[in-house]
Amino acid sequence: MIADQPKPPPGLPLTINFNIPAYWTPEQALAVFELLDDLRDKIGAHYSVQLFEFSREQHLRAQTDQADRKVDDQSF
Repeated sequence: MIADQPKPPPGLPLTINFNIPAYWTPEQALAVFELLDDLRDKIGAHYSVQLFEFSREQHLRAQTDQADRKVDDQSF
């Protein structure tokens, strides 16, 4: 199971919104893409078991939700 996330200090936003510039050159866009790909690999390598477990829980929860909806739909 994934550990509880620490609460952010009061006054700090929970997310940081940013825009992707529309004027990047293809080289700049590729550099950012490769950076994000490398970051994804590093996160995956470090959290692989937790990510797998969390993904599995999400999938099972979605299946349960769908089954519950089917039961609710048949009540008409």
